[in-house]
Amino acid sequence: MGDITEVETRFYSKAEDYWREVPPTVDGMLGGYGSISSIDINGSKAFLQKFLGEGEGKTSAGCALDCGAGIGRITKRLLLPLFKTVDLVDVTQEFLDKAKTYLGEEGNRVGRYLCSGLQDFVPESGRYDVIWIQWVIGHLTDDHLVDFLRRCQKALRPNGLIVIKDNVAYEGVVPDEVDSSVCRDLEIVHSLVGRAGLRIVHEEQQINFPKEIYQVHTLALR
Repeated sequence: MGDITEVETRFYSKAEDYWREVPPTVDGMLGGYGSISSIDINGSKAFLQKFLGEGEGKTSAGCALDCGAGIGRITKRLLLPLFKTVDLVDVTQEFLDKAKTYLGEEGNRVGRYLCSGLQDFVPESGRYDVIWIQWVIGHLTDDHLVDFLRRCQKALRPNGLIVIKDNVAYEGVVPDEVDSSVCRDLEIVHSLVGRAGLRIVHEEQQINFPKEIYQVHTLALR
């Protein structure tokens, strides 16, 4: 077990070191693909609006959590326009500090800025209508991802939703040594979601992204 823990520790500390060197800009958050931000946000908004509203089975627009929030790109463009309150969690304190200015006046509706890796983060029970997890599951080991999703489920309000939006490999698991992450294929993501005791309510592939990047899929979970 000692070896596994040591390997895991290195996996997480390498990622922290990588992100510490990334400039706190939209381009930095998107690995040089800042130009795709609007396409990404528009796709996410259309996806999320299928679930939000009043009435039977609809998800309320009270409080959302942005996981791996960085400087708050998704909070600013997607979550604050739709929700009353948004919390941000990220492993890099510098990004959260930058978010406070980047979000501008609307940042007044941020509830909490939380500095933590998701492997250690425990969201408050019953606080969130939507937990948005984008481009960050590759920074968690399989077991830590399953455990994190279980904690997220406990953090949901009635009719709440967990959304994962991430790169999907064609087959198996593709490691990225540069930022110390992995990219899993869809079958593996589905199996980890199932292990966490969640079901997939809806799933879509993001369209109009550059051909050279991974396919990106969005999954709504309950």
